[in-house]
Amino acid sequence: MEKLIKQNNGLIWSIVKRFNGRGYELEDLYQIGVLGFIKAIKRFNLSFEVKLSTYTVPYMIGEIKRFIRDDGPVKVSRSIKELNVKIKELQKEYLCKKGEEITINQIAKELNVSREEIVLAMESVNNVESIEGSTYTNQKDGNSISLIETLSNHQNEEEMITNRLTIKHLIENLEARDKEIILLRFYKEKTQAQVAKILGITQVQVSRIERKILGNMRTKLKEA
Repeated sequence: MEKLIKQNNGLIWSIVKRFNGRGYELEDLYQIGVLGFIKAIKRFNLSFEVKLSTYTVPYMIGEIKRFIRDDGPVKVSRSIKELNVKIKELQKEYLCKKGEEITINQIAKELNVSREEIVLAMESVNNVESIEGSTYTNQKDGNSISLIETLSNHQNEEEMITNRLTIKHLIENLEARDKEIILLRFYKEKTQAQVAKILGITQVQVSRIERKILGNMRTKLKEA
């Protein structure tokens, strides 16, 4: 393991330096990056048909991001946590009774809170997967595909890392509904039909909005 770490030392540092200026010592972040690297090594399998170094990148970024998030000054308030518990209970109850997922608008009406508060509670408390590992099922061929793969062609590891961080930034700056659609489709692996039900719009609208969002993100990614 020690030999592998030394061989990939440059790659680990390239990841760590992406988080420079966050108020943490790079040496500390390096240790966290190494932890992510080790976790990836333990899960790596030659049958994955991907380079070992490429496979470890999402784990290292994810580990550092989790460390910064969990150690950060922003804490989820008790009221948001309590609201999230109510939301989950209502979702389970509705699913058992109706056999389908309750929409955000319905949740807001049932709990007598705004739609924005519902979205905030769900996004703030739920542990969303990292952008690097998020996948959804392509409705055309049934294959799993990541968001990064829909927006760019990987030329090399450096470009791949940069693209991932850029996409994360792009998602954070999307309008509320656009962001919700991307999260549901690529993080929660919902179909367009399921997203349509949750948002209270048609599947055709979801498809059109999704294409527009990805098109805009692809353009901005090329300009980055």
